[in-house]
This record gives sequence, structure tokens and C-alpha cells, in this order.
Amino acid sequence: MTPSGTGRRRPRSRIRGSARLALVPLCAAALLLSGCSSGSDGKKDGSGGTAAGTAKPTAKPKEKRATADPAAYRRWGLDKPLAAPPAPPATRLTAHHKGGTPQIVRRVPTKDKVVFLTFDDGAEKDPAFLRMAEDLKLPFSMFLTDSAARAGRGYGYFDKLRALGNGVHNHTLTHPNLRTLSAEAQKREICGQQETLRKRFGKRPELFRPPYGNLNDATLAAAGSCGIKAVVLWQATMQINDMRYAEAGKLRPGDIVLAHFRGPAELKGTTMTRMVANMVRSVQRQGFTVARLEDYV
Repeated sequence: MTPSGTGRRRPRSRIRGSARLALVPLCAAALLLSGCSSGSDGKKDGSGGTAAGTAKPTAKPKEKRATADPAAYRRWGLDKPLAAPPAPPATRLTAHHKGGTPQIVRRVPTKDKVVFLTFDDGAEKDPAFLRMAEDLKLPFSMFLTDSAARAGRGYGYFDKLRALGNGVHNHTLTHPNLRTLSAEAQKREICGQQETLRKRFGKRPELFRPPYGNLNDATLAAAGSCGIKAVVLWQATMQINDMRYAEAGKLRPGDIVLAHFRGPAELKGTTMTRMVANMVRSVQRQGFTVARLEDYV
């Protein structure tokens, strides 16, 4: 479950909808796995989640990553670097998407012993994590909520992470439970953040994650209308010291791992860098390495 002290109760609604979406098991797992906490949904900073200004697009992220230095891993309390991932598939899941309803991705279909790390919201902007991300050469994807990401140090923090090769994607303007909103309100939340990120980074994201994992047909229609190709969910969540799993009690090839930009207030005194070190250990202990989500999806 989400660490205590977040200050708000998350919505507990169960997804019902068309059988075509098969969302009942999905959202039972999503709620069990503690989607996104209120500690990073905008409550902390009080922002209303308005659209960003007209900042110049930032530089394109690096396409290739340097080999990690074992000494750099030891600086963060890790015994050895993650193994290099295998070559990604020749064709990504969304390569043939022609518009319309986005694909729902709960796990990446692969036999490779790889998992994919994702960080949501953007409330915590720990400078130490910038150093850690550069030291570890750790690939991950960021799903940013405007009201959280713009607070404090603002989007400049995520510029630096993106410059290391990490993807930036959509997590709505204000982190609502989308299933409680009208179709038009959902479109404002999703397409509004598309425009915010386009202005900031020079392009609209192709990937979207709904807060709490909650979505319905209107969510998919809204996301598709503003250029989303895939709705990315998850199969494991990183807690403070270890992971929790939707099924099987362990990682499986292609699992998407949900984590958050969180600090000591949400992690019972633990820093984000320590949580991430624990996550890397868990991945290594189970015989996996980390691949770049955008190379597969």
C-alpha cells in the first residue's frame, strides 16, 4: 500500500465498463498496488494545474547511454551495475498505430529478462536523484502531472532527467480520478497536459497513465483525440524497501514497475535515492535488468 502520511484517501472505486476492455481485474490490481498517492497529486503545492507557459523546447534526449561505472554504483550502496539490456525489438508496440483508441499496455510482451521503471507525478525534486540517475545510467520513464511537476523547482528538474535519455509522458493536469469526470472534463485534463508538455519539451507525448489506474471508454476516447498511442499501466509497485506485485509474487519478463517522485515525508523518512537503490537491488536479485520503455512501446 502507499506509505502513510500522504494526507488524502485515494479513490477506491472499482472499474466497471465494457467487457471489451477487461478492466475489472486490471483495476482491482491497480487499487491493490496503490496507484498514485495524494502526496504527489498537487495537494502539497496547492496548484490548480493550469497550462504551462511558452518555454523553449529543450534539447532532444540522448539516444545512447554510456556504460555504468561499478564505482558509481558503489557510491549509492549497490554492489554492481545492472546488466546491459538486450537489443530492443525491431518494431515497437505502437509502431502501426494510426490514431483512434489507444492501446492499453499492462505488461510489455517480451521473453527478455527485462522490466521497465516508471516514476509518476513529479512532486519531489531531490537534487541527489539527479546525480544518482546520471551515475547509474538507469533508464526510466516519467509520467508527469502538471500541478505537481511545475511546483518548486518546476519542469527544469525534469529537463535534466530527460537530457539523460529518460522519456517524459502524460499523467493529467491535476491528477483527478478520471472516472468521476465527464468526457469533456477528461479531455481537458489529458489534452491540456499534452499541450503543456508540447510547449515545454517540443512534442506531444505518445504515452499516458491515468491517475490511480482508473479509466473508462471516455478516457480512451479523450486520450486518442489528443495523440496518445498507448495507455501504460503497471504490474508491480515500488514501496519503500521492496516491491508488491499484481500476481505471482515476483517480477516477470516485461513487467512495468510503478514508482513515484517522493521524499522523506511520504517515505517515512527514507530518501528517494535510497528507495531507488532498493528497487535496483530487487530487480537484480530476481535476475532481471532494466530496459527503456520507449524502445518497446
